[in-house]
Amino acid sequence: MNTEIRKLTPELAADFFDFFDNRAFTDNSPEGPCYCTRFQMTKEEEKAEFDKTEEYGGFMCVLRKMAQDQIDSGTIQGYLAFVDGVSIGWCNANDKANFPVESGNGARFHAPAEIREKVVACFEIAPEYRGKDVATALLQRVVDDAKAEGYLAVEGFPRKREGRYEWDFTGPIRLYEKAGFIKVTETENERFVVMRKELN
Repeated sequence: MNTEIRKLTPELAADFFDFFDNRAFTDNSPEGPCYCTRFQMTKEEEKAEFDKTEEYGGFMCVLRKMAQDQIDSGTIQGYLAFVDGVSIGWCNANDKANFPVESGNGARFHAPAEIREKVVACFEIAPEYRGKDVATALLQRVVDDAKAEGYLAVEGFPRKREGRYEWDFTGPIRLYEKAGFIKVTETENERFVVMRKELN
């Protein structure tokens, strides 16, 4: 399988929505419906947008508008995976400085821009392409680009799990280990492991 990884740009918005609308959650994933917007917003910002639900024609319309605004502004950053020109995977990877101090979903990824670190916040792979190294290709592209752009490190926050979990949007620990990340700590509630790869 020939997987092509492309960095998200406004020109790829249609492919982004095509993936999330038509392939990402066809297995009834508990993470859907989602356009990966929550990491880049505070709870207050989310609430302000969802207060416009009626104005924009429903919940999904608001979500879609939020995602389009984030793509257009560059607030959301990441990579799409393609096979035969069709988007089949997504990875949210962004500068720590581009996240709020606390995201709408409770994530705390933020750090000042001078820290020069990136976070891998989320993966979503179309069900029929899972287990085929798509996430591996996405993560490697994140690392390669971060190094080329002068970042000092990349971090991921996989959940602690005993076995395989089909809807593991943070990616499993073994995915990061395979890419050379090492465990540096656990979060306070011990549900997440902080995996880190130094780039210097």
